[in-house]
Amino acid sequence: MTHRPHSLELPPVTRAHGDVTLPGSKSISNRVLLLAALAEGRTTLRGLLDSDDTRVMIAALRQLGVTLEEDDAALVVQGVTRFPVDTADLFMGNAGTAIRPLTAALAVRGGAYELSGVARMHERPIGDLVTALQMWGAQIDYLGTPGYPPLRIGRGQLDPKQVVKVKGNVSSQFLTALLMAAPLLAADSDHDVVIEVVGELISKPYILITLNLMNRFGVNVEREGWQRFRVPAGARYRSPGHYAVEGDASSASYFMALGAIGGGPVRMSGVGAESIQGDMAFADVLRDMGAQISMESDTVVVRGVRVAAGERLRAFDRDFNLIPDAAMTAAVLALYADGPCTLRNIGSWRVKETDRIDAMHQELARIGAQVQSGPDWLTVHPMESGGWRAADIQTYDDHRMAMCFSLAAFGGTPVTILDPVCVRKTFPDYFTVYQALVHP
Repeated sequence: MTHRPHSLELPPVTRAHGDVTLPGSKSISNRVLLLAALAEGRTTLRGLLDSDDTRVMIAALRQLGVTLEEDDAALVVQGVTRFPVDTADLFMGNAGTAIRPLTAALAVRGGAYELSGVARMHERPIGDLVTALQMWGAQIDYLGTPGYPPLRIGRGQLDPKQVVKVKGNVSSQFLTALLMAAPLLAADSDHDVVIEVVGELISKPYILITLNLMNRFGVNVEREGWQRFRVPAGARYRSPGHYAVEGDASSASYFMALGAIGGGPVRMSGVGAESIQGDMAFADVLRDMGAQISMESDTVVVRGVRVAAGERLRAFDRDFNLIPDAAMTAAVLALYADGPCTLRNIGSWRVKETDRIDAMHQELARIGAQVQSGPDWLTVHPMESGGWRAADIQTYDDHRMAMCFSLAAFGGTPVTILDPVCVRKTFPDYFTVYQALVHP
């Protein structure tokens, strides 16, 4: 790899094999940080992801007066019934998994808070969550464009008897935020707290993560399908004492893909058959494309084809609504398929760290691919030998753009990743780990 200021050139590679220990899950890490802060008792968290997004959450909790202490490679969180600091300006970077649940918790608890982020965060919608919180009686004002951060939170008159309704078709993080805040209302109420989803709920596996973790912290949510969720009266968070964060399944997708196109075997530790993360379903995508997957409780091993030797993966046409993050990896793997590949039901890409449908279209075309896209779909045609172009890949301050385009180095030409440090958001050491697995 060749380092230049603000860029990283990846030379062509032909094989991938080796072992990797995955960093902790971002989705789990930020959820358990907040749950531990809201739970009665002390919680020792192990395996937390160390990245920009988790640092944002940790900094915000400390600013709110929560005690977090490092102890023997773990983080010990002392739960609070109410945040000791009731006036604060919180900078949330571009961490959706931090700003959305924290907005809900602060709105329910009440205080004088302002939440802001980077410019892109102020373009990511939060209006459906705010509207739902206002149904409970929360006091929230927009400080800029209505429907988007930054926000000002005040003290409202909360009514736990009010059934809250939230749209499910933009981001599952809105429902996650409401669910995580609901026990704060239910704890001192003799009424169940009810949340209803309007329309189709996207990214359902992420809601299952939320429900699983809430249960670990003592709150059992009753659900009727995917439309109605009930938190029992008197429910409150209680520390489980210890919690170990499993590896990040979204990050695992890049290494699964390396095994699928570089021969393998690539062995990942930290996730496996017992994972609670929906992105483990990416293994099914790879199986259908022709890779061999073996899985134990917390390990995955992938063997695949040798695309550098002219072998091909099988093409796909499938719905990726349940695994939108891992779908980006599939979009790049489509370059090595035996026919056009179509990713459907990926409209949520447009409100992520960047407009990922547009970004993926532009960057795949930059390396020579034929691409079509629409409001919620993307079609990628396979590349032929000799058709690859050396290119500087724009990453749009989006960690997943940087990581998934590392897979393009199997095309036989160099790939230059611009702003590679954007991977700090979820996987600061990604390119070091990548380099140890790939070979000329």
